[in-house]
Amino acid sequence: MTKKVLVTGGTGFLANHLIAQLLQQGYDVKTTVRNLAKQDQIKTTLKQSHVENLSNLSFIAADLMSDDNWDEAMADRDYVFSVASPVFFERPKSEVDAIKSAVEGITRIIHAAQRNQIKRIVMTSNFGAVGFSRLSDDLKATTERDWTKEDQVGLSIYEKSKLIAEKTAWKLINRPDNQVEFVTVNPVAIFGPLMSGHASGSFDVITNILNGKMRLIPNIELNIVDVRDVADIEILAMFSDQANGQRFIASANGKISMPEIAKLIRSKRPQFAKKISRLIFPNWLLKLASYVNSDAKEGRLLLKMNRNVSNHKAKEYLDWHPLNTNEEIILASVDSLVHFGLITE
Repeated sequence: MTKKVLVTGGTGFLANHLIAQLLQQGYDVKTTVRNLAKQDQIKTTLKQSHVENLSNLSFIAADLMSDDNWDEAMADRDYVFSVASPVFFERPKSEVDAIKSAVEGITRIIHAAQRNQIKRIVMTSNFGAVGFSRLSDDLKATTERDWTKEDQVGLSIYEKSKLIAEKTAWKLINRPDNQVEFVTVNPVAIFGPLMSGHASGSFDVITNILNGKMRLIPNIELNIVDVRDVADIEILAMFSDQANGQRFIASANGKISMPEIAKLIRSKRPQFAKKISRLIFPNWLLKLASYVNSDAKEGRLLLKMNRNVSNHKAKEYLDWHPLNTNEEIILASVDSLVHFGLITE
């Protein structure tokens, strides 16, 4: 029997890739969109990527901030990929509002799943819920056992909202009356090839390097992961018996710094070399700026974080292995930005 899955937030960067992989593997896929006018856009994106089995894809209008249609979305489904997050078209004005939206969204998903006898939810959480309180003076690897502190200095509103939303989800799942299985995937910064002209916020790092807006490049190390590898780990987490009740960090092996990203692009995509700064933002200056600027405060935390991040658990439990190196991920991202006209050479 064909397994029936629901993917929330079908217009998103990760959701596009997840839907594509699910269809290619023969699943019956329904996806939520806030406006059904978006369904043609998603179909076109998938067709242009030569995705097969599009007849197995259906759509339903549902919004994380409303109860409408969630029971209808899940009534004929067996599994739910909770990918969508509340949408902020600009920086949230209020931390309280951002957290409230994130918490209400995952609470709504879990309650609907419980009412409709869903077998398992895989929640796309975030590395912000795991490793932002493991600082560089602690050399032990960051693992799924770690949790970011809610009062961590420099933690962004977005990361804090994801952290509290995941904590809320586990509290609901761990209640005695819950029957729904639950897994979280906690990806680091997601890059890789776009399937449309819609790029996630993480791409700002690359675009700002490419277009020269980043005149001083912070000496910040990053953990990154290819979007195709995240889609892969989510599917493995959904259907692995060992995965229930677990968290999984999704990260490529190793790390890459922002100056290394700039150097890589200059070397491998030399048409951008003249625009890309060679100047490094001094650590001392970033620390000084952090006392008066919220972006610099967040940057200072990124500078201090332990980037020895383990992806061993996903390899052991799921037999998952990231297929793409840090360098391959960055170059695929650059090429994709060029392909969709989001950056000019």
